[in-house]
Formats: sequence, C-alpha cells, structure tokens
Amino acid sequence: MGIPAFYRWLVDRYPLSVVEVIEEAPKVVNGVRVPADSTGPNPNGVEFDNLYLDMNGIIHPCFHPEDQLAPNSYDEVYEAVFEYIDRIFLLIRPRKLLFMAIDGVAPRAKMNQQRARRFRAAKDAADTAVEAEKLGNELKREFEELAWPEQNGSMDSNVITPGTKFMASLSVALQYYIQLRLNSDPAWRGIKVILSDANVPGEGEHKIASYIRAQRNLSGFDPNTRHCLYGLDADLIMLALATHEIHFSILREDVRVARKSERIAKSHMKSQLSSQRVGKRGIKEDNDGIRRIKFQFVHVWVLREYLEHDLRISDASLKIDLERLIDDLVFICLFVGNDFLPHIPSLEISEGAIDLLMRIYKKEFAWMGGYLTDSFKVNLERVEHFLQAVGSHECAIFRRRIQVQKERNFRSGSVSSVKENESKNGSSWMNSSQEFTNVICTSTTKNGPSVSPMKDRVKIVEEVWKEKYYAEKFEVESDDDREKLKRDAVMKYVEGICWFMHYYYQGVCSWQWFYPYHYAPFASDFVDLKHLKIHFTLGVPFKPFDQLMGVLPAASAHALPLSYRKLMTDPSSSIIEFYPPDFELDLNGKRFSWQAVCKLPFVEESRLLDEIKKLEHTLTDDEKRRNSCSLDALFVHTSHPLAAKIVKFFERRKGHPKLLKVKLKKKLDPTLSGGMSGYIYISDKTILSSETYSPVEGMKTIAKNRTIFVYYKAPPNHIHIPKLPIGATLPKKSISKKDVLPPPVPWHEKSRVRRRIYSEKEKNVAKENNRKSSILGKRKQRDQDRRTKRKRRNKHNKRK
Repeated sequence: MGIPAFYRWLVDRYPLSVVEVIEEAPKVVNGVRVPADSTGPNPNGVEFDNLYLDMNGIIHPCFHPEDQLAPNSYDEVYEAVFEYIDRIFLLIRPRKLLFMAIDGVAPRAKMNQQRARRFRAAKDAADTAVEAEKLGNELKREFEELAWPEQNGSMDSNVITPGTKFMASLSVALQYYIQLRLNSDPAWRGIKVILSDANVPGEGEHKIASYIRAQRNLSGFDPNTRHCLYGLDADLIMLALATHEIHFSILREDVRVARKSERIAKSHMKSQLSSQRVGKRGIKEDNDGIRRIKFQFVHVWVLREYLEHDLRISDASLKIDLERLIDDLVFICLFVGNDFLPHIPSLEISEGAIDLLMRIYKKEFAWMGGYLTDSFKVNLERVEHFLQAVGSHECAIFRRRIQVQKERNFRSGSVSSVKENESKNGSSWMNSSQEFTNVICTSTTKNGPSVSPMKDRVKIVEEVWKEKYYAEKFEVESDDDREKLKRDAVMKYVEGICWFMHYYYQGVCSWQWFYPYHYAPFASDFVDLKHLKIHFTLGVPFKPFDQLMGVLPAASAHALPLSYRKLMTDPSSSIIEFYPPDFELDLNGKRFSWQAVCKLPFVEESRLLDEIKKLEHTLTDDEKRRNSCSLDALFVHTSHPLAAKIVKFFERRKGHPKLLKVKLKKKLDPTLSGGMSGYIYISDKTILSSETYSPVEGMKTIAKNRTIFVYYKAPPNHIHIPKLPIGATLPKKSISKKDVLPPPVPWHEKSRVRRRIYSEKEKNVAKENNRKSSILGKRKQRDQDRRTKRKRRNKHNKRK
C-alpha cells in the first residue's frame, strides 16, 4: 500500500477511527526515572488480550534512526529494540499473549520489491559517498556521521534480511530479552510470549494474521479477544479488516508528530556530535528519540462503522452483507498498488483513486451482479465489468495530469522545458497522446468534426496513448508484439490479484509465483477475463541464503558466506547479470526520486538455485543453521498454568531419541493456554539453565532463571470464514450519518467544477457590481440633481 498516502487518506476520510494514545508518564523518585506500573489498568480504557509486534517496524528505525545519531554496533541496536518494545508493552499492557514476528523468507512475489529496495539503498549510499568526496575533509567527516554512519560493511542496513549474522544474533538477543522480562517484570509473568524469528518462513505481519485466522472458531477460542497490532505498514489495516475480528486496534506512530520531532532533532544533531560521541555507547546516552515518538490507535470497529455508511448501496436488489463489502474493499484497494503488484497507471492514492474506486463500485454494484469476491475467491467476470468502468475514466485522468504538470511548470517558470521535464519523469507517453488529442480536437469545420464522431475520436486517442505507453514502458514496437505482451501482462496481473486474495485470506498459495513486469496494464485492457483459468502450485519457500542471493546487491555481498560472494562480484560468474552495478530509475510520472521504479533484471530462479546448490557443501555448521527453517518459539514463566504440563511432558520424554530432532509434540489444552490452540514441540533446550548469560555487552546475567522454552506450531490450516465470530459482542455505535463526509468530487473532474464555480462566481460578482453601479449611479444622479437645484436657487436669489 502507498505509505504514507493511504494512512493520510484514511485519517482525512475517517477521522474518528484514529485516536491519540494516552501514555502514563513515568515517575521521578529521588532523581531516578521510574516507569509506570504496567500491571495497572490501561489508561486508554481498553484492556487488550493480545499484542502483536511486526518487528521489522521496530528493527529498521532502531538500526538507522532518522531523528537521532545512528548506532555504532549491533549491541546498541539490540538495546534500542529492547527499549522500543518496553515502550509499546507499557502502552498496551497485554494480558494473555505477546507475539513478536520478524520477517522470514518471503514469497517470491514480495522478493522482487525487497530486491528493488536493497539495490536502491546501495545505490543511494554510493551516490552519497560520491557527494561526500566533493566536500572538504572536515565537512566530509560530519556529513558521514550525520547521514551515512553505516557505510562500513558491518552496519549496512541491508543485513536486516533473513540468513545474515545480524538476524541470527538478533534472535539470540531477543530470546535473552524475553527471559529477562519474564523473570523481572510482574506484568510479563502471566502471559505467553511467541518469538517468530527470521528462520521461520513468511512476512512478519502475515505470520501474525495466519496465527489469528488459525485460532478462530476452535474450541476455547474467545470471540471477544481484544487484539492490538503494532507496525508501520498501511497494509496492516487491510489485514486487520480481512480477519473479521471486531475488537481490533492498529498501533502506529503519529507521522505528523514524528516528522516534527525529526526536523527538530536534525537541527540539533550537528551540535550534539561531539558530546554524544564521547561515550562508548552513543545510543544509550541519547535515547530520547524513542521517548519522543507519539502513537495513535486505528480502531477497526470504528472504521467498520464508517465503511458501513460509506459503502451503502441504495439500489441493490439483494440483501447487503457488510462483511462481504469489506472483503471487496480490501480487493479493490489492491489496484492502487501493493508489495506484490504495481498500481494501475491511472490510479494514484494522492489523486483520489480510492474514492474513485469506491464510487464506481457502488454505482456498478447492481450492474455487475453483486460482490466481486467470496472470501479468497475472485469473480473474474464481475472484475472485468468493474475494471472497464474504471477504464472509462482513464482519458480524463491523464488529461488532468498533463494539465497539472503544465501548471506546475508554469508556476516554476520552466514552461520552455515541459517536454524535457516529462521525459525526465517518465511521462512523455502522455505528452505525445496529448499532442495527438489537440490535433483531433482542432480538426473541425463549420459543419462539425472532420474526422469522426466524438466517441470514435476518443477511441483513437486512447489507442495512441496506449501504444506510446507500451512502447516506452514495455519496450515493444510492433502491433503484434504489443498485443501479445498486453495479453500476457493482463493474464499475469489477474493471477496476481487472485494470489493476493488467497494470501490475505488463506495464506500462501504459491511460494514461486511473481508478477514478471515493472508496470501494470491499463484498466481498460482487462477483457475476456471469465475465460481465464487460474491455477497455482504451492512449491516451497527459498532457503535464507537463496533469498539473500536473490535480493542483495553486490555491495552487500559481505552478508553472505565467502564462497557465495563470488557469484555476485566475480565478472566471470555465470549469473553476474543479476547484480548490475547501475540501473535505470524511472520516475514514471512521480515527482520524487524515492518513488521511482527500479528497472532491475528479474532473477531466473532455476539458474540461481543451480549455482547455489554447487556451493552448499562449503557451509560451516553455523552457516547451515542460519540457512535452515525453524518453528516459532514459545516462552512462559514457571508460574504460568502451561509450565507444569510442559515440565511433566519433558520429564517423561527427556531420553527419547526424537528429542534432539524436535519431533516430540503435544496438543495444547486451551483451558490452560488462555484459549490458544496448537501444538508444542519439546527439545533438549526446553528446560533452560538456571543461569543465562547476556549476549549483549553490558547487560546483566539472569540468575535463577525461571522461564521455560518450547517450539510452537499453530493448528492446521482451516478455511477462514470471513464473518464475525459467533458470540462476538458488538461495541456501542459511535458513528452517525452526520459524522460521514460526503463523497469527494473525483480528482480529474475538479478542474471542470472549479471552472464552473469560477464562472458562477464571476457572474455573481458582475451582477453584484452592476447592482452596486446602479445604486451608485442613482446616488450620483440624485446628488447632481440636488446640486443643480441649489445652483438655480442661488442664482434666482441673486437676481432678487
């Protein structure tokens, strides 16, 4: 999802669904800052059962913070992560479960985006280094400390990828942190803690969503469980809606406050350099950055109320089901772009695309025949109808974009370089079609159009800009090649929307599938969809080192085993073309470089895996562990009701040969686990040692350790029922019709509305001016008559 555009749209459109988080201030006792007691009631008035952390949303800002000095070592990163988790735990105060999910190996569909981000990060770092070289020595040192402290290989942010030493040591550090808190904090002792680290396949947020879906409607499940999910990605809101859990809140940073804090912090960073770098632990000495962050809740139950009003369909012949409307909303929003598919060319969130999609959906609902989806199943015939309706707006949207660009160029004083600007930002295909439009629109005679009726002319223009688009973006010239490519792109995109819905509602249906183009077809090109047959093969996830080879640039080769690096850096490598040192960045009509499309070559999976397989025998035991898959880890304090059962099971089986292979499992009793279903797997590490040493320098050893560790596996996948759970208590209504904003005018129609309003305003002003002139004229005439009479009277008196 577009970030922050989607969240900004949601806040503007549904403001009452977003509330500020109330945070209990710490107390100061004898000059010492003492945190609030997290065993007490939540000051926000909601007692949460489960807290889920999308950990990559914590790891990244701690690794390369934007509002404070960057860490000098991994230990500093770990301490910052611990403090961040402490802060969130205190805000939410979960009473049953804390689930920490780190991104593991992702589906291939996501790996393409990860590859683009990491190559882009390396390119930006290289460009920054070149800029730094141009500065003087003193300025250069300050510049590097302020902006790019991770230029040495050990602090390359690309190591935040499964399989690296950093991710392996982070897992160890988090295990220590969990045990430390379970032993020392009373608020932790009554909860279960699940750590799903980078060796467990799947994206963090989807591992969380999968866990929630797996628990629903099973024995012991509480339909009124209160969930809170922390993360920075806007798609968490869609995932929460897709669970159909009513008591759900998203916790995220207040981006407005964060940006203000960032500006303030950056203005002081230069003066802080000397004082903050004196000590060995810079982060520890300046941890105000985490405390400066302000948070917001997005309450999903309030958002659902808004959607009930906003998606109301007045002329529908069948009974409307809000749950299915929500599923369709999740579906139609994928066309504005997501982590797996590029957005449809005419749809931009900043141009009101979501409002337009909702408007079209409601208007066409009856004509389509009803809902677009049924859980993860997609009705392609109705989707075609919907996209054709979207396509009918494309010409107007592109004309509006051209006009906006011209106005922007005019305001900036660069009218003479319009074509040059359009060439730079990747929108020259729109300029060409506009020129053709102007020719057609001006080719008229006194008797009417000289070419064809208006509908035919529009169709001709549409074909022209489509031809230009496919020639420029997909690099095809002939009509036959263009038609063949267009059909294939449509087919792959349709596969993508089906894959997306399965991923959001059931889980991965194919680990290997991906969309093989950098750009999407036009909405109007989606035709004959009902004849398409969509099938997926599940396959298996990549190994961590396979993913590293697929997503990292050569500049980050240090994150891989030595023998693997040559495949990325040796000019004689048979796959060296997968790692270009430079590549094209296409702004694709955008204004900022970070929005550009990275036109990297797609990795050929079979070639990559064949080369890697030849090197696997060179791996050390430690590298083999990093390159393996694992299960979630479950931690409980010995006072937890589950602990006695786990110890008893372990004592009975501790001599079993399967213990070392983690093959001994036991079904969980939901009455003891707080309603959680699934299986625990014991190992030789289940009963932890009574003393646990810290892997983080400077942190204390845990003496008299009282935590128990097992592996955990969720119940087998069952069909997700996209309905409210039976027995769920609906919150009191908080949104009325007066709270719902009227549908906005479509972005591409605003120019016409403005012209009409301006014209009406001009008429009103002219009318008012005429009225005033008339009144003024009468007054002047009256005054003139009075003066004339006075003169006559005076003249008459003089004669007398």
